[in-house]
Amino acid sequence: MRLAFRPVLLGVLVLGAASSARAYDGGHLFSGYVYTPGGGYPLALPETLRATIAVPLADKPAGAANTLRQLFPALAACWSAPRFTAAPQGPDVQVTARLSLRRDGSLIGTPRITYTAGVSDGDRPALTQATVAALGRCTPVRLTPGLGRAIAGRPMALRFVYHPPA
Repeated sequence: MRLAFRPVLLGVLVLGAASSARAYDGGHLFSGYVYTPGGGYPLALPETLRATIAVPLADKPAGAANTLRQLFPALAACWSAPRFTAAPQGPDVQVTARLSLRRDGSLIGTPRITYTAGVSDGDRPALTQATVAALGRCTPVRLTPGLGRAIAGRPMALRFVYHPPA
């Protein structure tokens, strides 16, 4: 009787699997995923915090930064124009730095210069070095604990715009 029972049980398993099998239709094989053509789940990368600051600043910010509006001028407070060997090539000199801060306001790594405009090719290294050095002098920037938690590790793009005297 045991021998007769086994073939019957195997037959039920085989029949059960065959009745639920179907051809692959190109969709997801896993249930619970939402998929729309051309879409799906977006990447969960942090958004870049951006600001444009006219430099040099007339007044240096006082106290700990509690908002982004207070943070960006605090980071730009140490910027000063380098000595240019050639006349600026346009009305403004612009440089954009990409950086990230820790909770305590210190830099994570070295800021990366992603854009420069308004200077000759010979003056570009001086502008880059002056901007990185200024960010080094201004950090660690004083932050409130709440702002420190909110921005820690998030990428920031800070654009400095300098209007040289005529």
